[in-house]
Amino acid sequence: MIVVAAIISRLIKRESGKGYQYFAGALLIIVPSFLCFLFHNYVSREVVAFMLLLLLSLIAMSFDIFPVLLAAILSAAIWDFFFLAPRFEFFVGKPEDMITLCTFFFIALLNAALTFKIRQAEKKARQEEEKAKAYQLYDIILNSLSHEFRTPLATIIAATDNLLTENGTLPSAHRAQLIKEISIASLRLNEQVGNLLNISRIESGLLKPKRNWCDVRDLIRNVIKKATENAGNHRIMVRTYDNLLPFELDYGLMYHLMYNLVDNALRYTPDECFVKVTARMEGEDLVLEVEDNGKGFARDELHKVFKKFYRGKDTKAGGLGLGLSLAKGIAEVHHGSIALQNIYPSGARFTITIPPQNKSLKN
Repeated sequence: MIVVAAIISRLIKRESGKGYQYFAGALLIIVPSFLCFLFHNYVSREVVAFMLLLLLSLIAMSFDIFPVLLAAILSAAIWDFFFLAPRFEFFVGKPEDMITLCTFFFIALLNAALTFKIRQAEKKARQEEEKAKAYQLYDIILNSLSHEFRTPLATIIAATDNLLTENGTLPSAHRAQLIKEISIASLRLNEQVGNLLNISRIESGLLKPKRNWCDVRDLIRNVIKKATENAGNHRIMVRTYDNLLPFELDYGLMYHLMYNLVDNALRYTPDECFVKVTARMEGEDLVLEVEDNGKGFARDELHKVFKKFYRGKDTKAGGLGLGLSLAKGIAEVHHGSIALQNIYPSGARFTITIPPQNKSLKN
């Protein structure tokens, strides 16, 4: 029975053709029945009937209705031929045995049909649930895109309209301010489109890191240089350990990962908070940390923040909820990991661990 259960479990996890289902269903009835027949002196016919009904229930959980019905008919025939007197004949000697056989056959068919219907109902319920989730995700994406794309587009349109309609009469300071607004809005729009494209490439498996030897200190310097433009009253600190060595990374992807984490910390922590970036080696692995002393995350959100399009309850308006999901994807395509924890007395720490190239290839 343990072997049969293992076979059933394996069958549940794979898509099987109809021919394979007929064969497997028959086999899963014949083999246990044969074993019971070998020990018929120790196994009563009632126990055999119960075992066959149990097997039918398991088969019905995995197969389509017609292979299940075949297994039900086969089980009734085997029970009659091998276990009811007279044996080895499709003949029932006693009226009570005939009633028992008919009852068994009816229960077998009913059990198979009901179990199959329950499985179909569960499948339909799952499909409805997935459809509801898809519609919900569609609404989230649509709402996020409409806000995130409309805001910078409105800024660009308004600024360019002012530049065009003023026909050279704008003061140079005002003109420079409008050009700066266009630049900021364009970069923001480009960033959101880039996030969408990258998350799609990661999920489709098309994003493959091109790892080359990189100076991690230089990578962090460039991330901080760009992040400082939006730092406001925040303080950004960097600590690199003496054991930090050049490391094989996809520079562009890791730059994107680190910038997303630092930018996320700057956006969602109060003014005067600090953001600290740390880099070190742990054995052969590269470990990067981004921490802040803001409010941290609610305990029930710690395992949700890396989900695509997830936005925290207290998150400010704006953003698609892709930054942390993208960071997780980039770490994973490097065969690494990213973890989040709250720190005492307040704040949060993201820890990225990246194995070396040779270890990644072995995995």
